[in-house]
Parts: sequence; structure tokens; C-alpha cells
Amino acid sequence: MKVTVINSGSSSIKYEVFDAGNFVMLASGLVEKIGTNDGRLLQRRRKDDGTFDEQSMSAPLADHRAGFELMEDVNRDAPLLGDGSGLLGIGHRVVHGGEHFREPALINDDVIDAIRGLIPLAPLHNPSNLLGIEVTRERFPRVPQVAVFDTAFHQTMPPYAYRYAVPHELYEKHAVRKYGFHGSSHSYVSKEAARHLGIALERANLIVLHLGNGASAAAVQGGRSIDTSMGMTPLEGLVMGTRSGDIDPSLPFYIIRRTGMKPEDVESLLNRESGLKGICGVSDMREIMDRAATGDERAALAIEMFCYRIRKCIGAYYAVLRRLDAVVFTGGIGENASPIRLRVCEGLEHLGIAIDPGKNSAAGGAVAETQREGMPVKVLVVRTNEEREIAEQTVRTIEMAKGRSQPRNTNTLM
Repeated sequence: MKVTVINSGSSSIKYEVFDAGNFVMLASGLVEKIGTNDGRLLQRRRKDDGTFDEQSMSAPLADHRAGFELMEDVNRDAPLLGDGSGLLGIGHRVVHGGEHFREPALINDDVIDAIRGLIPLAPLHNPSNLLGIEVTRERFPRVPQVAVFDTAFHQTMPPYAYRYAVPHELYEKHAVRKYGFHGSSHSYVSKEAARHLGIALERANLIVLHLGNGASAAAVQGGRSIDTSMGMTPLEGLVMGTRSGDIDPSLPFYIIRRTGMKPEDVESLLNRESGLKGICGVSDMREIMDRAATGDERAALAIEMFCYRIRKCIGAYYAVLRRLDAVVFTGGIGENASPIRLRVCEGLEHLGIAIDPGKNSAAGGAVAETQREGMPVKVLVVRTNEEREIAEQTVRTIEMAKGRSQPRNTNTLM
């Protein structure tokens, strides 16, 4: 049996197909440019010998239904989904679950209505996520489907961490509070870090840094998120590729008064034109590091601001956790940019955090240790796998819905 993970965007469908027993990835792909005449699919599919071959196909794609048909067309020689008879379930990434969803949810009409009701909290994401759910329910009506929410992992935060100091009615009537995101990544990485350390997840205290174009930190105590840097939206927190992160709350009003910009334009400015891009003109950390190496002062400033904000967050979360087993780097930048890891941890020796440059440069594989010898806090680099986490949660949710008293242990590698 297989389990499929769907991440449906406004004009794209990302998908991965796993063996539902051991979670070996069987195929991964991207359907993009939906709604145009230039639609295309790129896919990697596992062969019997464990290697991968690649497939591609182009076609006009009127809508998401046409996107799923293209997936079937490119796999006619070895059907991935077929009529659904070989599918244990389908897991869907849903960005925002609000306060409704603390766990993954087996999808039914009530769940769909609840996700639709949360669109005001995630107007750019939840509608697209719903499209994928609606289309796959039409195509595979007998296959159980599960919604896995980015926000669910952080629903364990206490009120003093997730509430904002604004009038209570805004929370009560309009759900104004911190939610946090990147939950699937923080959950997966926390489990892998605890297992590597030989600590029961329930006893592990971790600071997890998911650093990519979007970036967030989480204080994880006993496998539970007790604080995180992103807020009601993904705009709050760390400096990111194109998002500003934390700013003075009065700044948008000042910009509007001084420039005459409309509120929606300022919102777009802070989400799409700020962060690293706003500081130095580009958002790709690889290009920024290359430019900084040639003496570009704005690129160097962007790196310093990025790392400084993370370093401050480590200090704050260490104070919250009181005891720390490891700082964990993950995400595209966290896993691949060794100079950034080194810069982030500079000057933290008094907290028991220091990186060995040699180990840091050589870090690779699923989990790597980079801390200096003798330091009490481990510094780990863990390769995230959000899709696998969604697949595991999907299988676990379906099994529990079937009444199995002992769901499979999902804290294992294939």
C-alpha cells in the first residue's frame, strides 16, 4: 500500500508517494503553471534497484484537475495512484488550522468547512490547500484523506506565549494570537534529534532553527512546542528571504503616512520585498554570501542581521527552556550554509554552545554533530523531511481512526 502527500498551491501541486509500511519514498514531483497553456510536470521515480529516473511532460493545464490527470499520464507505464485501490491514504499539507486543529484531522465535510472558515487567517494558502483536497476527494472518494496542519505542532504553547497584549475581544472574536508555522518540519526534526542523542523525546529540550527562504525558531520541551518565532502570520520573527520579521508595529502606519501607500501594498512590501532582499537586493543566501566575499557591504550587513536575530532568539529560548540538550539547524540554509551556522553560534560559549569549524564544514547526511569537543550543548544539523512527517501522521491518523490500539512507531528511519 502507498500513502501520497499533496501540497497544493494556487498554480502548482507538489506531491510525494511513499510506501505506507516503511515510508520509503517511491516518487516525488511538481506540477506547475496550472491555469496556463505552458503547464508542465517534473518527477523523480524510484526504480527497482533503488535508483531514480526522471520524467517530464508539458501540456495546457486549465485547472488542478488537469494537473492530476497529467500526473496519471506521465505514470501510465507504472501507475502511482491508479484508481486509488493501492492507496492507504492521502495526506494534505494545510497551512493554517487556527485553534480548531491541534492534531491531524481525517477529512470530512465538517473539516473542509472549518478549513474554509480559516481562510481569513491564511488567505494566500488555505484556498489553494482546499483545492487539492476537493479534487482528490472527487477522484478518490473511497480513499481516506487527512489534513496535516502547519500550525498544529505549536498548539501546545501556553497562553502567555501565544497571546498578544491587545484587547481581549480581538482574541475572543477575531482569533488574534500567535499560531506559528513550519510545524511538520519542527516536529520531524525534533524526533530525529532526540533519537540521535539517545534521549526520549519526552525528555529532550531543543532549540530548532528552520532556516530557509522562510525561517522560524521553536523552543521544544519534551517534544512539545512551548514558543516559536512566527506569529499570527509567517511575517513575525526572524529575518527571512523576503519577509521583514519583527519590526516596530507602528512602522506600517508611518510608511502609509509618509509615502501614501495603501495598506495592502505595505503588507506586500513587508512580505515580498523586505528581509534579505530588502537589505541587499537579493533573497538567495548563496548569492548573498558570494557577494559578501567580494566586499559587498550590503550583503555583509544582510548576513549579520540574519544571524544576529537568530542568535538573540537562541538566548531567549534558552532562558525559556532553562536546560538545553541541543541547538538544531535545518532547512535549506540551516542544512547547507556552514558559514551561517558558524556565525549564528559565535559568542555563545558562555551558554555552552560552540561550533567546531572542521566538523561544521564536513557536516552532511541525515544528522551531523558540529559542536566543539567538551561543550555541554550539542549543535546538530538535521535534514528535514516535511513530506515524510505528513505521510507518517497521515498513516497514524488513519490507523487510529480504524480503532487500532497500537499505531506504528513513526520515530524510525527507513
